Amino acid sequence: VEKIVWKSSGHGPASDPSQIYHDMVCNAITEASGGRLEVKPFVGGSIVPAYKELDAINEDVLQMGYTCPMYNLDKWSAAGLISSRPGALAGEALRSWFDYAGGADLMNKMMEGYNVMTFPGALSPLPAEVFFHSKKELKSMADIKGLKARCMGDGGEILKRLGAATVIMPGGELYEAMQRGTIDAFEYSTLASNWTMHFNEVAEYVYISSSRAPSDPQVFFVNKDAFNALPADLQAIVKNVVSNYTMLQHEYLIAESIKAVESFKKAGNKVLKVPADIENAIMAEADKFYSEKAASEKPIFGEIYNSMKAYGIAYAAMQ
Repeated sequence: VEKIVWKSSGHGPASDPSQIYHDMVCNAITEASGGRLEVKPFVGGSIVPAYKELDAINEDVLQMGYTCPMYNLDKWSAAGLISSRPGALAGEALRSWFDYAGGADLMNKMMEGYNVMTFPGALSPLPAEVFFHSKKELKSMADIKGLKARCMGDGGEILKRLGAATVIMPGGELYEAMQRGTIDAFEYSTLASNWTMHFNEVAEYVYISSSRAPSDPQVFFVNKDAFNALPADLQAIVKNVVSNYTMLQHEYLIAESIKAVESFKKAGNKVLKVPADIENAIMAEADKFYSEKAASEKPIFGEIYNSMKAYGIAYAAMQ
């Protein structure tokens, strides 16, 4: 039997948990297939520029990739909906929507005309991002007004509409910007990742809330032609291995984030919940923001937004 060779890329540096899990997936597929399908793992940026994975999969430079949907807003504005966004679905609900309530199908519909596809099980919902590492105490919406905060994407846009002075800045510059007083607060990633970046040293307060970014999903994508050319048993191996490891990554990062809460507290940080009036204001503004966008964007935007929203309401009703 002739061996099939695929190339796959993550989007992060070698130390990023998502990159580590991506590499584990590639090796596990190779092993489970008895070497009939060899998937060679590559670090983000090593074959194509980081965040350009989907273009490379489309062009068959890569046959598989693991990346955040929001890095593809240049192609599909709706990709930002299945990403770390205010008012989105939290981890468990997001994955079950993707796997069992048509989420993966809607994503494939969004990518129509592109030689790229995904499938149920391919989404790993990372735990909620830290709401803010802040030098200032946030007691109410009054403290958000004029707050100099690094906040990316739609979350930044929504906070700006609520009166924050938001700025865009790469993650690698945040530590120094806080030291210099260029910013008062910032969002970055999960508790687990942020602890390893020593953010405990530059901000007294760690604010927790799932309102701004309840999950930071990453998704496995494959080249449609390459996947369809595989025999049925190899297709099943790819799907099963991916589904297993995306769930394992989710569970691992939850466990690491739980540990990180204690680490921040031991380091003298105040780990606090975001006040309810701030959460409510963000959720209401996000709903307004996305309803406006759904009215002006291509129909798929509204389809994905409304599907996620309805699922979120149904999910909350059963809690």
